[in-house]
Amino acid sequence: MPTDRPLNRVCVFCGTNAGARPAYGVAARELGRVLAERHIELVYGGASVGIMGELADSVQEHGGHVTGIIPQQLMEKEAAHTGIRNLIVVASMHQRKSQMADMSDGFIALPGGIGTLEGFFEILTWGQLGIHAKPSGILNIEGYFDGLTDFLDHAVREGFFTEAHRDAILVESNPGKLLKRMEAYSPPEGEKFMGRTHR
Repeated sequence: MPTDRPLNRVCVFCGTNAGARPAYGVAARELGRVLAERHIELVYGGASVGIMGELADSVQEHGGHVTGIIPQQLMEKEAAHTGIRNLIVVASMHQRKSQMADMSDGFIALPGGIGTLEGFFEILTWGQLGIHAKPSGILNIEGYFDGLTDFLDHAVREGFFTEAHRDAILVESNPGKLLKRMEAYSPPEGEKFMGRTHR
């Protein structure tokens, strides 16, 4: 039975590019506003540019707290956001993802590229394996993730992905609705929670 759970911190995976449509940046700023108003802290990749920068700036502008985590070698390439209150510089991409996962109560994918998908899919894999029991959601702006969700449905039909694990990936186009579903989330029945030390 789903039960409301606190979302104190949410990790958001998203692009360091702005994308081809202004709607992506607008959505990032709207998510930032909603997070701040709900007193949910943001954990993200620590960049000041693209969708990442829009999101972090919006959280701070609305009085929320932001933690950015960025590897040393990407400080210049991703334009580290020195204007946020808590910027953590780590040694590697693996450490970045591990620390983001440990700090967060849930995960959201906004539009982004390969890095966004890689980070989000690793979290989904850990959930499928029972390494964590935290909710994961996609904020599907302007149909950006339609091809991805179609592929996931295809993977179910072809026997490589269970219906239960597919249903555990929450998809919404409205940030408030997505966060509400994340708060009510419970992992697929029968999943054994292994704990993060088994990762």
